[in-house]
Amino acid sequence: MSKPERGPGSFVLRGGEIVDGTGGPRFSGDVVVAGGRIAAVLPAGQGVGDRVFPIDGRIVCPGFIDSHAHDDQQVLERTAVQPKLSQGVCTVVTGNCGISLAPLCTTDPPPPLDILGRDVFRFERFRDYLQALDAARPGVNVAPLVGHISIRIKHVRDLQRTATTDETAAMHREVREALDAGAFGLSTGVYYPPARAASTRELLDVCAALRGRDAVLAMHIRDEADNVSQALGEALAVGAHSQARLVISHHKVMGPANHGRTSETLAMIDASARTQEVCLDCYPYEASSTMLDARKAARAGQVLITWSGPHPQLSGRTLAWIAGEWGLGLEEAAGRLMPGGAIYFSMAQQDVDRVLMHPATMIGSDGLPHDQRPHPRLWGSFPRVLGHYSRDRGLFPLETAIHKMTGLPARRFGLRGRGILQQGNAADLVVFDPLRIRDAATYENPTAPAIGIDAVVVNGEMAMWQGELLNAHAGRRLQP
Repeated sequence: MSKPERGPGSFVLRGGEIVDGTGGPRFSGDVVVAGGRIAAVLPAGQGVGDRVFPIDGRIVCPGFIDSHAHDDQQVLERTAVQPKLSQGVCTVVTGNCGISLAPLCTTDPPPPLDILGRDVFRFERFRDYLQALDAARPGVNVAPLVGHISIRIKHVRDLQRTATTDETAAMHREVREALDAGAFGLSTGVYYPPARAASTRELLDVCAALRGRDAVLAMHIRDEADNVSQALGEALAVGAHSQARLVISHHKVMGPANHGRTSETLAMIDASARTQEVCLDCYPYEASSTMLDARKAARAGQVLITWSGPHPQLSGRTLAWIAGEWGLGLEEAAGRLMPGGAIYFSMAQQDVDRVLMHPATMIGSDGLPHDQRPHPRLWGSFPRVLGHYSRDRGLFPLETAIHKMTGLPARRFGLRGRGILQQGNAADLVVFDPLRIRDAATYENPTAPAIGIDAVVVNGEMAMWQGELLNAHAGRRLQP
């Protein structure tokens, strides 16, 4: 396929195998793009346009939707497009785990807010952040959530206790203002220190701001280890009370004593889904990545340091190696590395498989773009599902894998006119080789681009072609 020339007019992706994002079977055809939209889906050879790109032997499908991203700051910068477009992601859902860039002004963000950067919290109102996003003309589409942790730091004087009635009311108002400005919903992260003291009552009262708004509530539950069932029960109760579309974030169970318990947690989700709207997202790896926590690191198996404020030269080393070099115990060594980030190897493959196969599971990278040595999920999540899990291991058909990255998240997050390859929808498209596609990013080389993706189209613009960036500003902020 020859490199396309940029310019106005229509173009045709001719002769590919179309997987439309619904989960239905593939079919041969032409996709005609004009005016930023899918102008027609026709039998192979019948599409007409100003430019024609033959894609025989390739899959063409809707652009992938990263249902769990931490790109709040990256979408304001040109570099955001590289790890996303290179793996076919056209839309990111930001503001997850209770962590959003707004509404908060601070020069000293406490962990885990520093996963977004340190000198970036300059937006007093969520509306201010959205205006900056519009001005930046991002490289991918953005569906922003507002974070409970950010709001809590702004309004709760003592983060070591639950909020007072007045503080809760202030947070409730802040959520409503963010929704009015254009937030798709709210995220929470009571696992993390700034929100750990929040009671269930606080969550119920703050999340009640979502009632009647057809909004999303994405929850990083309080515990994903020994108390995972209780934590999941709390999230399901808060979701039901808020009447929001509940998303259980990066669902997993951690620690050898809990391996296999996804059969229990998924049964809880299935039971709740009979009376409320609930789904989940998952990244396709057995290791998690988040802020460095000394106690958690000391109890985990292998721990890989992704960044360290006081010791940046130790990024990429294991905690055990560092502790041995320093002659310290694991917890004390981790404490000396903080603030920092880490990859924790604490999940079982059977649980990852079970969650990925669940029909309500969407794919989210949970990638941390500011880590010095990031988890490979930042660059590899989507091709890993298509190549390793679908093609090589046969966990589910390609059509199902693509549905989990396109039609399913578009419906759950209310992304109108996206996620399905049909006439009239926005032309977010990916062209890839089903026999070659795979993730190349590893823990040793975490920023290697995916293999097998030929083209990525964002809002009708050819944004990436054979790995070359053609348009770094084809995205936009989406409206709820």
